[in-house]
Amino acid sequence: MRSLKLGLAATAMICALSATAQAADCVRVAVAGESLTHDLAVLFSTNGLKNIMAGQGRVGQGPVRTTCKTGSSTTTCHSSQMACKVTTPKTCLGAWLCLPL
Repeated sequence: MRSLKLGLAATAMICALSATAQAADCVRVAVAGESLTHDLAVLFSTNGLKNIMAGQGRVGQGPVRTTCKTGSSTTTCHSSQMACKVTTPKTCLGAWLCLPL
């Protein structure tokens, strides 16, 4: 449940930042993913990053940077990448499901 809240918070932050950066073609997009295991946290953060960029009509440029911190019971990973606007935004339901319409 906490990872869902973090994903939604990251999505809201990205949407707010994208509204202020419309004059620029490229922005850094960042997403957080949290899970009980390191591998799932990395998967959540990188897939969330991919879906948020697709939802905004952006394509990643350069490497994806991922850093993780292990807490008492969960691991939180933050992924970021430069992304440039190239297409029209896709229909997305949150940060995790983008439809190919």
